[in-house]
Amino acid sequence: MKIIKTDIEGVVIIEPRLFCDARGYFFESFSQREFEAEVAPIRFVQDNESKSSYGVVRGLHFQKPPHAQAKLVRVISGRVLDIAVDIRRGSPTFGRHIAVELTGENHRQFFLPRGCAHGFSVLSEEAIFQYKCDNYYAPQSEGALAWNDPTLAIDWRIPADKVVLSGKDNHHPYLNDADVWLFDYNENLY
Repeated sequence: MKIIKTDIEGVVIIEPRLFCDARGYFFESFSQREFEAEVAPIRFVQDNESKSSYGVVRGLHFQKPPHAQAKLVRVISGRVLDIAVDIRRGSPTFGRHIAVELTGENHRQFFLPRGCAHGFSVLSEEAIFQYKCDNYYAPQSEGALAWNDPTLAIDWRIPADKVVLSGKDNHHPYLNDADVWLFDYNENLY
């Protein structure tokens, strides 16, 4: 796999090696040994999948300690714009985001370490999205930021009148109002 580092520490894009022939293609979507050697010593414990239609924006979600999660995300079919936001107080990239297009055709994966909020917008008619987490879902530890926070200035590539949100995702605080939920860059989150 090819590892592409981003401007946010720990956030990486992963491109698999594809083996193609007349039958189609094959690629190894995950290897614990290779992931630990090339990205981080993470042990994933839960896989999730969602299906969404065009215009859906999910996020910006995270889990607060002690149930914080690192995520490895990918698209099985369709196309999404995936977003990682650094919410580690004291980080040199605090409040910055990385956006990467994930598709069923490019097979890219996106790794978000603990301390990042995560979200995505669906750019295709529909998309099937999968992700691995290194900690179990804990509803009491849910945290989120407003998808349209002007200080984050995220271009979701969806016209505002076409954005589809859950009831919950329509009422999250801005980054500047969420200080109590944020992570400490100097604290070991693992």
